[in-house]
Amino acid sequence: MVKIAISGGSSEVAREIIDALVATGKHEIISLWRKEPDVTTPGVTTVIVDYTNTPQLEKTLQGVHTVLSFVGGPNIDVQKNLIDASIAAGVKRFAPSEWATSDIPTVPWYAGKGVIREYLKEVNKDKKVLEYTLFQPGGFLNYLAAPQKTTKHITPLGLHIDFQNARALVVDGHLDDPLTFTAVQDLGAVVTRAVEFEGEWPLVGGIVGNRNSIGEVLQLGEKILGKKFEVEHIPVAALEAAEPGTSWLPGLDHPSLSSLPEEQKPAVAKQFWSAYLLSTTKGSWTVSDEWNRLLPDLKYIGTEEFLTEWWGKSKD
Repeated sequence: MVKIAISGGSSEVAREIIDALVATGKHEIISLWRKEPDVTTPGVTTVIVDYTNTPQLEKTLQGVHTVLSFVGGPNIDVQKNLIDASIAAGVKRFAPSEWATSDIPTVPWYAGKGVIREYLKEVNKDKKVLEYTLFQPGGFLNYLAAPQKTTKHITPLGLHIDFQNARALVVDGHLDDPLTFTAVQDLGAVVTRAVEFEGEWPLVGGIVGNRNSIGEVLQLGEKILGKKFEVEHIPVAALEAAEPGTSWLPGLDHPSLSSLPEEQKPAVAKQFWSAYLLSTTKGSWTVSDEWNRLLPDLKYIGTEEFLTEWWGKSKD
């Protein structure tokens, strides 16, 4: 048993991971909050902290073995303070707020992750003072079931491959580009095992549930749905201009965008999905397989298995 501290525990991914950790019944888990949360999780102790007060954070983290951070967006200073307090408190392991893909320069909304990666390198440059890993599962397989909800917490976000309407958006000449898809349930399984892992954590912690090309996913979709997908091809130049010119775009359903005014959503959707589709052409959504190799007995939900479970009945 180890003591685990969760930062950013209100995020959907964090809540999935917390549930997986609690289910083991092995660990003492504390969740750090700025104010009292509306909902608490049985088996998790809430601790109110001031992220600007590093000495207070240090005191809170005394005796903690592993810190898992899910603090995203612009909260770079929060994570830096959390790292500093972890080092001062003698925390053994730290997982920064990654939980996505590896190649972030082509994914502009992940710029903050790059800052924290560099900060962790900096604090460890003279000698290792904090063991850490970058948990990188690629994209969530669960999103391919949208609008169906496949887990307790993850919002079913639509993608450029839309099974509900048997349609897809594909960048010209990039049908064979690979993507990594990992079910969030499998991410939870990896993290619970990683917390107990007796060896040293890898700096890059890639997790490959599945690696499929866009064309392969479309082929599976047509096999499972029993009908052809309507595919719209987009020139790279159109995406670079953030003017995809398609008859549809996926929605902007992520909780982080819930406060976005309705009148701004069409323009933001063009920018977001143009950037996302461009990033797929540069291999940005493929990750390495460090945790697969370190935990070789773990079995992952397969793409075909998942799609058949959630869309197979559509053939009837």
